[in-house]
Amino acid sequence: QVQLVESGGGLVQAGGSLRLSCAASGRTFRDYHMGWFRQGPGKERQFVAAISRTAISTTYADSVKGRFTISRDNAKMMVYLQMNSLKPEDTAIYYCAAGPTWSLTVSSAGYWGQGTQVTVSS
Repeated sequence: QVQLVESGGGLVQAGGSLRLSCAASGRTFRDYHMGWFRQGPGKERQFVAAISRTAISTTYADSVKGRFTISRDNAKMMVYLQMNSLKPEDTAIYYCAAGPTWSLTVSSAGYWGQGTQVTVSS
């Protein structure tokens, strides 16, 4: 079992940067692929980025490719999302998630954090 706690959200101007962190607890962190999802106002939760168990592979939603970078530190049981060149449409609650399958989706992710708000002003 994995418990996840996000931090690092906030208010930033368009073009700015934020780094989200996800602290995991539980002895099986290394067994899970990790990801970030987001849910904007009135929208469904959507995939943002994922990283494999050993950090060899990463994948991103088209909307964030080239701007966001996901990383993990298995020794510290941390997952990060570096967000650069932020746009107002990136405004959302960002959730950290863990799942057993590489095709990490809303339905396949078994564990979720409580979310952290990111607001990008124009």
